[in-house]
Order: sequence, then structure tokens, then C-alpha cells
Amino acid sequence: MRLRALLETDALGLRLLGGDDELDRTVRGVMTTDLRDPSRYLSGGELVLTGLAWRRSADDSEPFVRILASAGVVGLAAGEAELGDIPDDLVLACERHRLPLFAVNEDVAFATITEHVVRQVSGERAGDLAAVVDRHRRLMTSGPAGGGPEVVLDLLGSDLDLRAWVLSPTGRRIAGAGEPLPPGTGAGLAAEHLAATRTGRRGPHRATLDGITYSLFPIRNTGRGAVPAARDVRETVLSDWLLAVEADASDWPAARLDLLQGVTQLIAVERDRREAARTVRRRLAQEVLELVQTGAPPAEIAARLRVAAPVLLPGLGTAPHWQVVVARVEWDEEGGSPVETGPAAQSLLEEILVDPAAPGSEIADRIAVAHTGEEAVALVPLPAVPPAAAEPAEGRTDEQEPDQDGTGLHADALLASVREPLSAGLADDGRLTLGVSAAVHSAEGLRGALEEARHARRVAAARPGRVCAAGHHELASHVLLLPFVPDDVRRAFTARLLDPLRDYDRRHRAELIPTLEAFLDCDGSWTRCAGRLHLHVNTLRYRVGRIEQLTGRDLSRLEDKLDFFLALRMS
Repeated sequence: MRLRALLETDALGLRLLGGDDELDRTVRGVMTTDLRDPSRYLSGGELVLTGLAWRRSADDSEPFVRILASAGVVGLAAGEAELGDIPDDLVLACERHRLPLFAVNEDVAFATITEHVVRQVSGERAGDLAAVVDRHRRLMTSGPAGGGPEVVLDLLGSDLDLRAWVLSPTGRRIAGAGEPLPPGTGAGLAAEHLAATRTGRRGPHRATLDGITYSLFPIRNTGRGAVPAARDVRETVLSDWLLAVEADASDWPAARLDLLQGVTQLIAVERDRREAARTVRRRLAQEVLELVQTGAPPAEIAARLRVAAPVLLPGLGTAPHWQVVVARVEWDEEGGSPVETGPAAQSLLEEILVDPAAPGSEIADRIAVAHTGEEAVALVPLPAVPPAAAEPAEGRTDEQEPDQDGTGLHADALLASVREPLSAGLADDGRLTLGVSAAVHSAEGLRGALEEARHARRVAAARPGRVCAAGHHELASHVLLLPFVPDDVRRAFTARLLDPLRDYDRRHRAELIPTLEAFLDCDGSWTRCAGRLHLHVNTLRYRVGRIEQLTGRDLSRLEDKLDFFLALRMS
């Protein structure tokens, strides 16, 4: 389609601000962005939609427009919702680079423009490919009766002989036609996709697992209201869906690549609808969280919980128990612009709390997640314990909570299937930490559960690794104290005990640190430790003696063993 055709469609709410003599340019696709430099996602021929969140001063317009023009963008449409009138500096920059500029009325959603462009571009392509895309459009826009992404993927298989799956950022199957992916393949593909995205490579990304080649296409939010456009790829990398196609797209013709890009945009529209459906549950969680944090009376919190229970557990006859899960995503800034993490943590926690073996996205309908600042807080309902189970068993007290009986959430289990892909997305500059409370059965216990989950998250944050979790049961352990040791005290303590060993290992490759860790793990047993390290006992005794000589400590004394144990945990 041509740019001129956009002005002839009143429903799009476009007003031309410049570039009258360039309106015969051909539009090959559409992209929504507020990145300061979106070049990695541009291939030429796009109409770019932007909410102007990238613009912080008048000096930002020139480099942004120059990047678009260099990438072969055919036009720019700027929304009026963020700043009102389109800034003059942007108008002038577009004139200098001969880039047509449109203003988008604040009442028109970017998703409306995206869907219109995809429909028109797809309808103009010749042959079977155009017919397939048009059939996809009709099915996707016909609502639930049309079958959603599953039918679109089924058409890809029947019309183009392409097997494809829509995956979440953790590799869980959202939609797919035909046979499911082999176990573990979804997580592996998600890890490949996230790692490639973090390096800035343009999609589709090529991945080979178990001898099968896949092409991975990103599916990004297109709705203006659903998720704000990202200024930094890290703001959305952990929440974007992907389309995995069992084929090597590296040698595909441009028409087929355009087809798949169009399919991802149509699926993105469907995702926007599903994101909007989560608004009620998120609002309920936000209201409860605000009541709990402000110390509202338990009766008021209980009333709000009674409203939330039917929404989250329809058909439940009795009030459920509740657990609180707190998550936080953190990025190393290194002098760069701050990265907004609250919405990303919210979306990611919603995904983590879904059973990884359950396909589809509607199953998240029973999860309510709020976010405050950089922290996401989930209010997770648990079905009430049956009367027989509620009676104290021998050796169990009335105070023991349901999750200890196996009916609740466990911190380690939540991350078991998502650790690989999330670690790839976090790369070497991000961390995810998560804490889980015990279950509570009343509004009075909810504030304590929130604090318990937050303390557990701090315990997780004290551990090494990119993805860490801790549960309430760990708060009775020494690990509860470690997150609250000041950093300078932590550094001084570990340096005094471990630096002499590290220096010695560096000079002599003596492996004293691994030997110390193994010795403590084996509770000081010479035989078991020597067996684990595949050493003769005399060699082990020599190494332990060297450790004691370098540090002035005695590993036969409980106090010195404890000091070394804590130093290793804090290092």
C-alpha cells in the first residue's frame, strides 16, 4: 500500500504534517517503538508509530529521524497523547530528511493503525501467500469464535507446510497446531531468542536444537494502552512472546519473511486483547496491596478479598487461603539511563506463576499481580483446605500452613523450568530474585505474609546467580541474617579469610578454595571429602594444613569452620 492511502481512511485519525511530495512511497510493514535507536528492528519500508517517549529535549529529534531515514523507513506517525501537539523540532527534522510525518489523534490506538496496515499490505501481495495472510486476518479479528492464534498456526501448517508455535518468554507454549514441542525444547528456544535479542541482533533468529532448525520471530506489544513502549530493550525483553517456526528462514524470499512478520503483528494484536483482560485482576491486586501497606483495618482488607476471590477462583464456595510472592528485576546501570523494571517484573511474575506444562494464556486468569516501584507482588489464592485435611495430623500443629502439606507454592519449584531462558535474557547485567510467603487464611495474616515474602526475596538476593528464589521456611536459618550484613562489613570479613587463599590459588593453582568448600560440605570428614575431590587423604590433609597456615585458623574448631562457612556464603 502507499502512504497516501492512509490519509484517505478517516478511522485512522492521521493528519499530515509534512512530506506531501513523498506520499507515493510503498509501505511494506509497520512498527511501534519508543526506543531512541530502533535501527536493530528495522529492515526498510516500515511505517513507524511512536508515542514520543524517547524525546527528552528538542535535540533528540534530529538523531532519531536520521536513524529512521537511514534504515529506509517510509513514514513516521507520532501520537499526540504524550505531548499534545507534535513538537516543531520533530517536524523540522522530518523535513530535512524528507521523511513524511503524520500526527495520530489521541483517541486512535496504535493497534488500530497496525491492524489496518497489516491487512492492507497483506491483501496486496499476490499469490497464495496473500490469500493465507488474509485468511489469518479474518480469523484473528473475528474474536474468540475465530479460534485465535491456534487457527492461524494451523493455517500456516496446512497452506505453507510450516509447523509453528507461539511461546512465552520462558518457553511455555501459548499456542500451537499439531504436535507439541519435545520436552525442554520450548525453554531452549526461548533462551536462544532472549540471548540473541540481548545482543541486538535483528530477528528472525536461527536456532538448532536436537538437530532441528528453528527460526524465531519476536512478537511485540502493539497496543498503546497495554504496555508502554520501551525506551530500552531490557524493559520488555523478559515479557515479549515469540513465534518459533520449524524452518530455516535465512534463505526465504522477502515475500515469505514479510508474511511471517505480518502474522506476528496479528498475533500481537491478539496478545493486546489478552493483556487488557488482565486489567481487572491487576487492579484487584493493587487495591489489596495498597490496603495492606497502609495498615488498613483487617475488616476492610477482608471485604476486598471477598470481592477478589470469585474473580480469581470462580465457583469456589469457601474463602481460600492466600500466599504472597514478591519478585524484583534489577539491571546494572553503569552510568546509563535508569531502566523501568516494575511492569516487566509484573508481567514476568504472572508468567512464572503459571504451570509450565499448561498451554495457553487464559490459565493466568487466576493470578493477580500488582507492582509498586521496582517490585512486583502477587496475591495467589489457594483452594480452602478440605475438612479432613484441616484436622491436625499426628505431629502437626494447627498453625502449620497448607503449603507445608504440598498444596501451596514452593520457591525452588517456581523457577525450576524457567531458569535457563530467564538467565539468557538477563545476560550478564540483570538479576531476578523472588520470595514466597507461607499461606495465610485471613486478612490479619496478609501483612505479615507480605513482609515474609519480602524478607525471603532479600535472602534470595544475597545468593550468587542471575535467577534466585527463597521461601519462608528459610527465614529460620542463618541465611536470613546474611542480606542485612552491611556491604563494607561483608567485604572486610570475606577478604580477611578468603583473599590469602585466592592469592595462593592464583599463584600456584592449588585449588584451596574448592577444597575448603568441599571440606565444609562433607562436615569435616576426611574420607568423604577426599573421595569427592578424588584425592588421597594425605593430599587433602596437606591442603587443609596450607589453608590453616595462610589464614591462622584451625579447621578442627567449630568457630573457625563457621567463619569460613559464612565467608563463602557471603562472597
